[in-house]
Amino acid sequence: MSRLQSCFEQLKAEQRKALIPYVMTGDPHPDVTVPLMHAMVKAGANIIELGAPFSDPMADGPVIQAAAERALEFDISLDDVFNNVADFRKLDDVTPIIMMGYLNLIEVAGYDNFAARAAAAGVDGVITVDMPPEEADDYISALKSHGLAPVFLIAPTTTSERIGKIGNVADGFVYYVSLKGVTGAANLDVDSVAEKLAEIRQQIDLPLGVGFGISNAETAAQVSACSDAVVVGSAIVKRMAAHQTHDATQTEDIIRDVTELLNGMRQAMDADIENKITKTA
Repeated sequence: MSRLQSCFEQLKAEQRKALIPYVMTGDPHPDVTVPLMHAMVKAGANIIELGAPFSDPMADGPVIQAAAERALEFDISLDDVFNNVADFRKLDDVTPIIMMGYLNLIEVAGYDNFAARAAAAGVDGVITVDMPPEEADDYISALKSHGLAPVFLIAPTTTSERIGKIGNVADGFVYYVSLKGVTGAANLDVDSVAEKLAEIRQQIDLPLGVGFGISNAETAAQVSACSDAVVVGSAIVKRMAAHQTHDATQTEDIIRDVTELLNGMRQAMDADIENKITKTA
């Protein structure tokens, strides 16, 4: 059983939902990433989404674009992403890691070479934002041959027909982009999210994660009530952006700020589930 499947099955048995924080590898300094990953797990994260910096991150808003730029100032590459995952795995061989990146990086590496190296490092799944499933046969084959889950996105505008196609090729979980726009957008309509997830569940049996627009504990709890996972990215990266210089104190400050946010989300998400259990008891 894969780490992803085991994670979601355990959470389902506990009637809890996954909390998935996103961080950019190497932001705001290469020494921060691995300690922060461990700290996020202690703060209640169940899965980590780890970004690979790219110079033209088309699905990301200005907050994560800036994080990519900061990371690229240190020449962070796929090698560094894999090395960070391998370092994390020395102390944690349980928490699933999803790598989020863009197709250019994978094309340059080659599908099979990329998949082999990612799996060897300890990556569990890959989100490639600009890889349409209709053109992804070779990519999906390479990932699955190395035990990696191809995680695909579904948007509010995705048609029923295309949802079915995505369900045929996706694995691990499906990522629902809750807003029409880029990461960090606001004005999340939770009722609309719930309606779309109900439509998706008619065709896809995988866990459904929701991201884009989740910035506080209240919204995380509301979204977790209708989904299987809550993904939080820009809200974390905003907190990290305040610490663009680096020394040991800055790392401690970053960890404190990020874990404070995640602790609040974790508590709110769990409290929402506990309240529902109490009402039905």
